[in-house]
Amino acid sequence: MAILRSRYSYKNFGLLLLRVGIGFMFILHGWPKLAGGPERWEMIGKSMALFGADFLPVFWGFMAAFAETVGGLLLMLGLFYRPVCVLLFITMLVATTKHITAGDGFGGYSHALEAAILFISLFFIGPGKYSLDKVLFPDKKSRRVYS
Repeated sequence: MAILRSRYSYKNFGLLLLRVGIGFMFILHGWPKLAGGPERWEMIGKSMALFGADFLPVFWGFMAAFAETVGGLLLMLGLFYRPVCVLLFITMLVATTKHITAGDGFGGYSHALEAAILFISLFFIGPGKYSLDKVLFPDKKSRRVYS
């Protein structure tokens, strides 16, 4: 099998699959929260009290739902990739802390912790060459010079 001896020449395709798959799953997780409206946002946003931010729970809840839904879409597209990874990482750290302090046990917080690890790792790896960031914001080496 040639793919097993390819010296990772498919890494950009692998990153695309990872971004699309995880992004889609986060849209599925975030959309019900976003569509839940202010009552649901307030319930989610109350988690910020664990960090001393016991004000504006509706805002914080909306931001978490927005980060998961819109962040999932942007992750799929590879657009504003690093800021999205940071927002999703923070959202997952808050979710992990909430589940741990609620006594949910490893089964309750492991998904959020695994996602946090994934997003901070993706932050450092980058979106790969099949991303809108690569097209819209090329690095200095790939920019064309017109004279």
